[in-house]
Amino acid sequence: MSFLAERPMPYCRGCGHGLVARRLDEALGRLGLDARRVVLTTDIGCVGLVDPLFPALHTVHTIHGRSTAVAAGAVLADALCTEGGLKNIVMLGDGGATIGLLHLTQAALMNVDLTVLLHNNMLYGMTGGQHSALTPEGFATSTTLEGNWLPALDMEQVLRGCHGGFYARQLATDRELGAVIAEAVEFPGFALVEILELCTGFGVPLNELDGRRLRAMAQAEGKQLGVRIRRTDRRPYHALYRERFPMRAAASPPPASATSAGPFAHRLERALGVVVAGSAGERVQTAAAVLAQAAVLSGLHCVQKNDYPVTVGSGFSLSEVKLSPVPILYTGIDAPDAVLLVSADGLREVKGRGDLERLAPEGLVIVDESLAGALPPGRALAVPLRRALSADAAALGAVALLVERTGALERGAVLAAVDALGGADAGRLRAAVEAAFGLRPAAA
Repeated sequence: MSFLAERPMPYCRGCGHGLVARRLDEALGRLGLDARRVVLTTDIGCVGLVDPLFPALHTVHTIHGRSTAVAAGAVLADALCTEGGLKNIVMLGDGGATIGLLHLTQAALMNVDLTVLLHNNMLYGMTGGQHSALTPEGFATSTTLEGNWLPALDMEQVLRGCHGGFYARQLATDRELGAVIAEAVEFPGFALVEILELCTGFGVPLNELDGRRLRAMAQAEGKQLGVRIRRTDRRPYHALYRERFPMRAAASPPPASATSAGPFAHRLERALGVVVAGSAGERVQTAAAVLAQAAVLSGLHCVQKNDYPVTVGSGFSLSEVKLSPVPILYTGIDAPDAVLLVSADGLREVKGRGDLERLAPEGLVIVDESLAGALPPGRALAVPLRRALSADAAALGAVALLVERTGALERGAVLAAVDALGGADAGRLRAAVEAAFGLRPAAA
């Protein structure tokens, strides 16, 4: 049985990543795993191109260096909150391992039951061939053209120092790699397989490297191949956790269509998708959180997703909030039911995303009066949010108006959510919500 898609590999000709993908497929076939219980968690870089090669598996693509942490969270949630059995396989390069080194060491210390396949081509391949902490001494990269000045980090010694359960080192061309990966996946605890391979885009031309020389390089550094660590004296973290915090027998879950009753009522019969957009520092995400909290207090299921640029303190701030009377199995908002815009930054971002073009046929657009001229006549409800409330209460006012216009939630739910989330500023925010309930559209 093969899990690998019949399609061309997305890597450079001769890249070791393709060999690893094939050996992983071989390992999964050996183990006879159910594809629905296998997750590939991939890091940034060329290694992350593997996701579409395994269409039958769950795949999660993370930010640089964080793949191990994300996978550890998924494994522990699965093991502690369900019957368990999830097999999570992390695929990262030496760059991701360098950036996320403490995530690797902590997962090893905890002995989280996951497998890491470290694709070590000894440089950052996707970003231009720069050196990493795993670049051997004397190895040429685009940033060490005369050879790296420093010795490479020895992952075997790192894993030994972290009491790692399983560690193996192989070349991507080794015939036994598939069997070693299978052994690592089957191991009940943290397992890392370091795979030495060639980057044909940078490593090979800068070092006149081939497979034989790669093997000789490992031998010269004293890095022996094969399974180097296999400890059976440690239990995985979830087993220790269950022992210290015994689980009570869980009650039967409610039917899929049911929600827990909240102190407030709602009038939703289907999911409602809301986009709130404004400027950084103006409590856009707080306003979205108030809407989400009000929904929960009304017995609804809810998802909130936030977005903002790397500048954090400037530019746009945007939140997507999805409310539903039934469990939310898809968190995306394909056609927003409401778009709330309170600043020019937010309007630019929403236009760039295409939210207004995708608005549901009966969708509602609430904007600050200052933005009315940037939208087609009659398209939006323009309200003096910033002028009547304040810049940092405009988004919250838009949420209050949404509730008032749609009748989806009770006013009291919004006020209770403000009290729960507002902290020392709850009084001022509550006053803003109450004022917003009485706002009327700006005069034309």
